[in-house]
Amino acid sequence: MENDKSLFINDEEEDALWKEFKKTKASALRDKIIRKYMPLVKYVAGKVSIGLPASMEFDDLVGFGQFGLLDAINKYDLDKKVKFKTYAVTRIRGAIIDEMRQLDWVPRSVRQKSREIEDVISGLESKLSRPATDEEIAKELNVSVDEYQHIVTKISGTSILSLDNVWYSDDNDHLAIVDGLEAPQSLNPDVQVEREEIKKVIIQAINELPEKEKMVIVLYYHEDLTFKEIGQVLDVSESRISQLHSNANLHLRAKLTNFRKGIF
Repeated sequence: MENDKSLFINDEEEDALWKEFKKTKASALRDKIIRKYMPLVKYVAGKVSIGLPASMEFDDLVGFGQFGLLDAINKYDLDKKVKFKTYAVTRIRGAIIDEMRQLDWVPRSVRQKSREIEDVISGLESKLSRPATDEEIAKELNVSVDEYQHIVTKISGTSILSLDNVWYSDDNDHLAIVDGLEAPQSLNPDVQVEREEIKKVIIQAINELPEKEKMVIVLYYHEDLTFKEIGQVLDVSESRISQLHSNANLHLRAKLTNFRKGIF
């Protein structure tokens, strides 16, 4: 595929390609778009696969992502003036996450522990009106700080599912936590208003994270760095980055839980 020069087109040629495809729905043009963006599917699948057990095959994630790519191609709206790549990433990731949820691969005990910690963080931050520290969370859980961090490491494989938890479902228009950083527009004004409110909550919650956790979120979702690359930037191990990512995720979900309860 790397030798197919027809795939390497500039913005003007790509706009023309999309206009022609939307007008004709020609299968040859659809195939060309699919070939062009398959590397994007593999890239997103690679990011999602970080921290997952070996039983979750990368090729399976790519297969799930292909459904998201096809969905993005069918629903892409040129009039919104949004780059297809930006739009497709959300759809591809969402398709992968949806399929993983249906497989229900996360052990029940791990899900329960994750929810327990989220509830503790939610309760503490509602009471304290500020982000809870690891020490405060560990005390509430009746464990040491080291034990708490070990638990966070154990549930790190569920982080991508948690962080992509869908908060909206309106006419197939979804908003996940990560969409607070790059949210697609909605045709429903009421949904758009609430979306903007949640975006503000997400941004505030990210800004309130400890500096390293904030850096992990920004570098992972904004700069598209891998955990290994972020570890090199912050001079810590890849496993520590996974732990920081999980901890940040727990705080973000707790913040949104409080928001949805009306106690943000």
